[in-house]
Amino acid sequence: MGQPTVYIETYGCQMNVSDSELMLGKLASAGYTPVDGPEGADVILVNTCAIRDHAEQRVIGRLGELKRHMRKGSVMGVTGCMAQRLGPQLLEKAKHVSLVIGPDGYRALPQLVESARHGERAILTSFDLEEHYEDFTPRRFDRVKAWIPVQRGCDYRCTYCIVPTTRGSERSRRLDDVVRETAGVVAEGMSEVVLLGQTVNSYNDGTHDFADLLRAVGSVDGIRRVRYTSPHPNDFSERVIQAMAEVPTVCEHVHLPMQSGSSRMLKRMLRRYTREGYLQCVERIRAAIPNVSLTTDIIVGFPGETDEEFEETLSAVREVGFMDAFTFIFSPRDGTPATRLPAELSVPAEVAGERLQRLVETVRSATRERNMTLLGTRHEVLVEREAKRGEAMLMSRTRDFKTVLVPGDATMLGQYLTVEITGTTGSTFTGSVVRERQPLPMAG
Repeated sequence: MGQPTVYIETYGCQMNVSDSELMLGKLASAGYTPVDGPEGADVILVNTCAIRDHAEQRVIGRLGELKRHMRKGSVMGVTGCMAQRLGPQLLEKAKHVSLVIGPDGYRALPQLVESARHGERAILTSFDLEEHYEDFTPRRFDRVKAWIPVQRGCDYRCTYCIVPTTRGSERSRRLDDVVRETAGVVAEGMSEVVLLGQTVNSYNDGTHDFADLLRAVGSVDGIRRVRYTSPHPNDFSERVIQAMAEVPTVCEHVHLPMQSGSSRMLKRMLRRYTREGYLQCVERIRAAIPNVSLTTDIIVGFPGETDEEFEETLSAVREVGFMDAFTFIFSPRDGTPATRLPAELSVPAEVAGERLQRLVETVRSATRERNMTLLGTRHEVLVEREAKRGEAMLMSRTRDFKTVLVPGDATMLGQYLTVEITGTTGSTFTGSVVRERQPLPMAG
């Protein structure tokens, strides 16, 4: 018999992608062979998100679909935030699931999988506030950029957010460990890293803060681009903004979650800043980095949101001029304080839906207008992957996170190119290659 096979399917944020890479690396070191599809895999793991109800319902449906790929002796497990939140309920809802493992339980994964292959069902959802998986070797999905977790958990306790329940309290990795992993990424042939944390700019390992981390990672020999996600507006100290401006490898893009443009709504959300405070944060960042691009997250239909408060969000969007925004209708999550707000504060679904449409159009119209001014300009891009649509097209990104489609083939992945912007759909760009730069040497 050959080595047993494992397939991992990932839902949710970049932190989940990083966790899947850790799990895959751990199982590979224990003798499992990773495969690209669930058909006949000995172990099928679904790494889940719990941030919205829709994401959980998708996973429940997917577990049923995946059952048809199982054969005698196959094991199915649910990992991640949804596993942490629901625990034994998942074993009741899906009888073919044998394992339920939260984000702090991956160290025991090989033993639990082996037990499940012998008929035992198991749940591991305890928190370990010392766990950073430092001795794990991730099996990375991406060969162009690397996701590097620097912080786990969150202490902010926003009233709508399930993350503190599913990932526990905030804790940061040692700076030296992050630098070591970054150097390893370069040795694998990658030159861009994305530092991950629930509120990444509140990073503090007891000796170093996020400004120190940006300077240290940005100075690693061979690194050309440093990104991070997601920060909190309250944690942009002058030290952090100065580091962003002064370290050449730190990219000119900040994903700055706003959630609402109304101070009253922000207070109800327990975001710990006001509309004015958010706009001041934007001003401070732009004063230090004039060419920075800003993206954001916005929730509509939060309990109690009035028409006037929604209009405040639209005006804030217009005032900031975001490059893009991830927009959502409020989704109540069991166990969060928002579910205890009076029922009469609920916003009707049709009202929330109409607000979402207006918000999306407000973001897009401003983006289209700004993007038209970029036609004919030149930018450095990193080719990330083959485009999902169109023949012989590649998806690349500028330093400030704009998406540019360029002609080419898979041999160009990982290359830095200079492109001239030739067109825009309003959200993405097309470009022509002006001058190719030599790719960094690839490992292996």
